[in-house]
Amino acid sequence: MSRPPVNPSQSTPEPDGKDGPGASTPGTAGAPGRTPRPLGVAVISLVVVLEALALLGAAAWYAFELLTGAPVLTFWGAIFTLGLLLAFSAWLFAVGHFLFRGYRWTRAAALVAQLFVLTIGFPTMTGGLVLPGLAMIIPALAAIVFLFQKDVIAYASRTGGTSAAL
Repeated sequence: MSRPPVNPSQSTPEPDGKDGPGASTPGTAGAPGRTPRPLGVAVISLVVVLEALALLGAAAWYAFELLTGAPVLTFWGAIFTLGLLLAFSAWLFAVGHFLFRGYRWTRAAALVAQLFVLTIGFPTMTGGLVLPGLAMIIPALAAIVFLFQKDVIAYASRTGGTSAAL
């Protein structure tokens, strides 16, 4: 009986219960059938997680301002904005984590996040806040460049579960 083809970036156990040649985790150097995690993946993941931390910090500062009585137009609008900051932060943490592990869907999510950062970074820089603008633009551009490298694309090709669908 023939076995279905195996994607080298996924791990599949052998039928006898032992781990097969592709059973190691992504990024283990020297594992048979496995390439090491590219530097670009680590850089992109770090940039995305740092952006998530920045959003989390902005949410904390926003919540502090709300609790200390900062004037707002509508209270529920401010609560909604706080919820969005927290949700986007959680989303970026997930993208950074799963990109580091090599999942395919994270490349698109990371690219969209970097395009949003550029959308905020350029007006910030041209509006007179040069250092904060550059602090947004340079990591976003680096992440975009790394997202399109061949080794990053090859590494981030994992689709999810290891069992075949019906």
